[in-house]
Amino acid sequence: LFIDAIILLLCVLIPARWCRKHKVDDPAPKGFVGLMHMFIMSVYTDVIEATLGKEAPKYAPWLLTCFFFIFVANIMGIVPFPPGGGNLTGNIACTVFFGVTTFLITNFTGTKEYWKEIFWPVLKAGGTNVVEGASATDAFIELFGIFTKPLALIIRLFANMMAGHAIALSFAAIIFIMFNISENAIANYVAGTGMTIVSVAMSAFMMLLEVLVSYIQALVFTMLSAVFISLAHVKSHEAEPEVVK
Repeated sequence: LFIDAIILLLCVLIPARWCRKHKVDDPAPKGFVGLMHMFIMSVYTDVIEATLGKEAPKYAPWLLTCFFFIFVANIMGIVPFPPGGGNLTGNIACTVFFGVTTFLITNFTGTKEYWKEIFWPVLKAGGTNVVEGASATDAFIELFGIFTKPLALIIRLFANMMAGHAIALSFAAIIFIMFNISENAIANYVAGTGMTIVSVAMSAFMMLLEVLVSYIQALVFTMLSAVFISLAHVKSHEAEPEVVK
């Protein structure tokens, strides 16, 4: 956790230091700083700003932190030698923190209209008239949905990252099983050697696939968090039709 946090700080503070020493109209940076600038702007423009619009700068610090910390933790979990190898996001305690924090931000910054649509929605009744209010069952379902959204964030990230490592461990375990599959030493040697080749090849393939999954899961978590925050910022209806109670 601390190693991932240090790496994240370096990835942010080094480009920030370059920005303090240069003007906006200076040539674009190269190397690591240029890569981070491109990476940050890609997530900000394509995900955060596209979802939140004018409110993007307000929530960008948290959402960018989510993306880059999760991405760094995922990548470090794939590295097979120290300081890597720790599957941080495969630990539900880590994903619970991110999910609960997004839950708090979403609901504590939600508008009055957002809460009204949960407990006292305006429903279309046909024509230009509407029906105001909801049954206790409808309100309970809407309220229950508030908690299922962060739960989906927590379980999705945890399950996907744990599954990849569980598969890799399974491939390694098969090697030891095949070396002790029978009482015949020669048969064990042949089976174990053959499975070792297959297991190493499949493990390498899984590692490459995990690199892609690491990026996708960080992006999905950030995107869904931005969507949930955006849905909580419901604007009041400008032209209210006649209300039928």
